[in-house]
Amino acid sequence: MQRILVADIMTRDPITISPDATLLDCAKRMVKKKVGSLLITYKKKLVGFIAEKDILWALIKKSKDDLSKINALEIAPKKIATLKPSMSIAEAVKKMKSLKMGRLPVIHEGELVGMITTKDILGFYPELYSELDEIDTIRDETDKLKRLKKAQVRNFVQRGICEECGKEDVLYNLHGMLICESCRNEM
Repeated sequence: MQRILVADIMTRDPITISPDATLLDCAKRMVKKKVGSLLITYKKKLVGFIAEKDILWALIKKSKDDLSKINALEIAPKKIATLKPSMSIAEAVKKMKSLKMGRLPVIHEGELVGMITTKDILGFYPELYSELDEIDTIRDETDKLKRLKKAQVRNFVQRGICEECGKEDVLYNLHGMLICESCRNEM
């Protein structure tokens, strides 16, 4: 695996879109090309990277705005991790694991020359499945921990029985007890 280079197995013609594209343009292109991300390029220079999750985030956070009015570069991450075509697959896998990313653009002399994904790597070297599967497991566990922390920060539960008075109501977590608003105000 040390002798096989990123350039040997990368996708040489990744799906790109122009910097002036809207999120609606991006979503349509992703569906049409059956991909989960697009590289935003200007004259072969990589200027951005947008994934499905970025579009979903915009739908939630900027729902009042129309997708056809939001420019893709507005929500694309500012820092983009990249690989060099001369890197070995082992180095690429190590970088993908440390960044917890399943795809990275390949840059040579400042220009976009390709894209490498876990699918590309597994197609060439299926024995790596267990290592790359570890990336997904780590990502899933990280997401679970974030959701758990958010749930612990919330100080109310939807509905339930108050541990103080026994009345069914919207409950709040106060000193480890689930109590209704009237009991909370009395304490």
